Amino acid sequence: MTRRILTFACALTFLFSGCSVWQSAVKSTFPYNTILTIPRTAADNVMLSASGTAKSFDQDFNKDGTNADKVKDVKIVSAKVEADDPSDFNLGNLSMIKIYLAKADGSGEVLVASRTDITAMVGNSVVLDIENTKVLDEHVKEPKLTIRMEYQLRNHIYVNAHLKVVLGLRANP
Repeated sequence: MTRRILTFACALTFLFSGCSVWQSAVKSTFPYNTILTIPRTAADNVMLSASGTAKSFDQDFNKDGTNADKVKDVKIVSAKVEADDPSDFNLGNLSMIKIYLAKADGSGEVLVASRTDITAMVGNSVVLDIENTKVLDEHVKEPKLTIRMEYQLRNHIYVNAHLKVVLGLRANP
C-alpha cells in the first residue's frame, strides 16, 4: 500500500513538474536561506557586508537548479534573520540590517528587506520590513542566487556570529 502511494506521488510530481501552477506553489512554499557570518573582528558603528549563496529546498529537485521558468510576479513576502551559532546571540548587537538579493555573479542586486530600528535587547530573531514593490522574476530563474546583508554593529562582539537569513517568496502561475 505504501509503495502504491509513493508511486502515485512520484507520478503526480512528474506530471505537474512543467505546470505553472505547480511551479508557483513550490516557489511560494520553500524559502531561500543562507548562513552569513559576522566575524568577531568586525568594527562597530560602520557599515559592513556579508554574503552567501541562497539555497532553497526545491532547487535540489531540478536539473539546472531552478523550477521557475513558468512563474511570474515573484515578490518577497517575508524576511527574517535569526541566530544560528551561537543560537542565543542577541541580534540587538546590530543597529541595522539591509538584505539584498542578486544573481550569482552579484549583478542585478535588489534591496528586498531591511530593519533600521533594531532594539538593543531584541533577542535571537528579527523579522525584517520587506520591500515588496520589486518583481524578482529574473532572479528566481537563475540556478544560483546571492544574499548580501549590510549591517552595522551597535556593540563590539566577542564571538563569530553565524546568522540565518530566511526569505519567503510568492509567485503567480
